[in-house]
Amino acid sequence: MTVSAITSTASERPYDSIDLSSRAFWATTAADREVAFAQLRAQRPVSWHKPVEDALMEDPNDKGFWAVTRHADIVTVSRDSETFLSGKGVLFETVPEELLEASQSFLAMDAPRHTLIRKLVHSAFTPRQVARIESSIKNNAKGIVEELAAAGSGADFVEHCAKELPVRTLSDMVGIPESERSRVAHAADALVSWADPVFLAGRNPLEVLLENQMYLHQVAGALAAERRENPGNDLISALVHAEIDGDRLTDFEVSAFFVLLAVAGNDTTRQTASHAVKALTDFPDQRAWLLDDFDDRIGSAVEEFVRWASPVMTFRRTAAVDVELGGQQIAAGDKVVMFYASGNWDTEVFDRPERFDLSRKPNPHLGFGGGGRHFCLGAHVARTQLRALFFELLTQLPDIAAGEPAYLEGNFVHAVRAMPCTF
Repeated sequence: MTVSAITSTASERPYDSIDLSSRAFWATTAADREVAFAQLRAQRPVSWHKPVEDALMEDPNDKGFWAVTRHADIVTVSRDSETFLSGKGVLFETVPEELLEASQSFLAMDAPRHTLIRKLVHSAFTPRQVARIESSIKNNAKGIVEELAAAGSGADFVEHCAKELPVRTLSDMVGIPESERSRVAHAADALVSWADPVFLAGRNPLEVLLENQMYLHQVAGALAAERRENPGNDLISALVHAEIDGDRLTDFEVSAFFVLLAVAGNDTTRQTASHAVKALTDFPDQRAWLLDDFDDRIGSAVEEFVRWASPVMTFRRTAAVDVELGGQQIAAGDKVVMFYASGNWDTEVFDRPERFDLSRKPNPHLGFGGGGRHFCLGAHVARTQLRALFFELLTQLPDIAAGEPAYLEGNFVHAVRAMPCTF
């Protein structure tokens, strides 16, 4: 996990002795990674690192990145969108700019375009839309847990439960035909699993990304074209007809947002649910506390589920100007990567963060970002899904217990590939 102290960039800036760039680092456990993060938070909260290993595309101009590991600094970067830009991409990877919007929608935009697109998208999330979503989420959660029970003790929790609720919610929100739902879920998986050798099974990662991104665009494009002519009671209809001061979303913009929704709407709930079931198994006192008064306690419990899971581990910005952060001088054009998993265990903010504490209040976790323009638009939907799913799990299967998880390799999503459960 270390690199030579003499390794440096072209400008002779030395790389940190803790290596956050290697595959080996991201193949370790979250607990192992936290040892490194704790040292950085205490001694070098903003540190310089070599370019990420086995990058998707070679970039001779990539000198490395700044790692931001302290909660307060992550919040600063998140909320200062004039200094720390998203328009160059939000992942470690350098992605061609012509592909950024197609894959990351307004996540990879800066003002004023980000402001307009987000306003248009937000206008489609009306109270009526949200109410319809909440009703379908509760119904789906009930049915999914019934199906898990029917699959029998020993079933894979990820396959039979965690991955099902997000894709059904997305499908109901957007109006995805039944015939396409399974493939949409697979494509969303591919867009966050391209760095995992098990998922790739020898395939070229760039080809996997492009193939699945194009498929999702085709699905959304066809839906958008159809809903312009025949609007229905779904999110795609609301998006294609949303209008602010004469501006409307193009079919490409609707499709790009659909790709973002398919990925973001899948991973927060799916990964948090899996990690939370494991935590409730490992901390039976917390399960008992929650069951004693579920309705009043599930609100704070969900926030701790998200903090504990840190489903999205990293997001990147790019410095627009020279700026000082955490005692370091960052140059215009430098990559700045926020390590949410580290910020969620910052002892300056969280008392005994190693404790899974469902009563934790306040709980200013970074599971939906650190605030600012790019705060997660779907946070309310994710919370609603988690409340509904755990109500059904702890009602229908109150003794459900998780086995050992198999994790996905990668530096973006804290993903559980598979996890048996017994009940």
